[in-house]
Amino acid sequence: MGQSAHLAGRAGTADDTDRVDRVDAVVARMRELDAELPARDGIAVFNRVYLAVTEEVARGLSAGRFTDSRAAADLDVRFARRYLTAVDREAGQDLPPACWRPLFQFRRHPGVRPLQFALAGINAHIGHDLALAVVDTCRALDCDPADLEGDFDRVGDLLVSLEERIREDLMPGPDLLQIADPLTHLLGSWSLERARDATWSAARALWALRRLPDVAGEFAERLDAAVGFAGRILLTPLPD
Repeated sequence: MGQSAHLAGRAGTADDTDRVDRVDAVVARMRELDAELPARDGIAVFNRVYLAVTEEVARGLSAGRFTDSRAAADLDVRFARRYLTAVDREAGQDLPPACWRPLFQFRRHPGVRPLQFALAGINAHIGHDLALAVVDTCRALDCDPADLEGDFDRVGDLLVSLEERIREDLMPGPDLLQIADPLTHLLGSWSLERARDATWSAARALWALRRLPDVAGEFAERLDAAVGFAGRILLTPLPD
């Protein structure tokens, strides 16, 4: 389905209210997690970051800032549910996807800094979950990834601006140079913009492979493992 057939959202309709309500339900669940988890827990650190992003998306939907409110809301909800499902699986003592396992494993490690937790969560969610959420949304709405590219980029731009703020807020101050030096070196090797570009390529590849389920499944499994490996590096414990 081409962009000309893309269903544009219409402000003020009942469908628009339902879309915002679905995003609001995701926000409510993240707020519950924020209240339940200790502030220093690695999942809590990431959850606060992601909550801010999702609240901004909800405001954007209400204000009609997205090219297609239906697609943007659907993508946002499917994307968020992959993170929330990982949380629920781990709570139920079931293995989450490989991309999330390092963060769950190290979530209480005293040698891992809050900035590492935040970026490791973003790495897992952007590097793996977003690509699969794009494919899920395309299947549900009977559209192509190209139809979602504008809204994908808007959410990505929001995340990039938030990442810059996260680095400023969570990076140790000048009195902690012994920590900051290895931390700067470690986290300087990872870029959200590069991760976002790679995710878009992965989503397009998975969509192209949709009629080859065995190959698509293997590709998704390798993507999951590779993103998990990057997350493990980001969570390298640092000396006090």
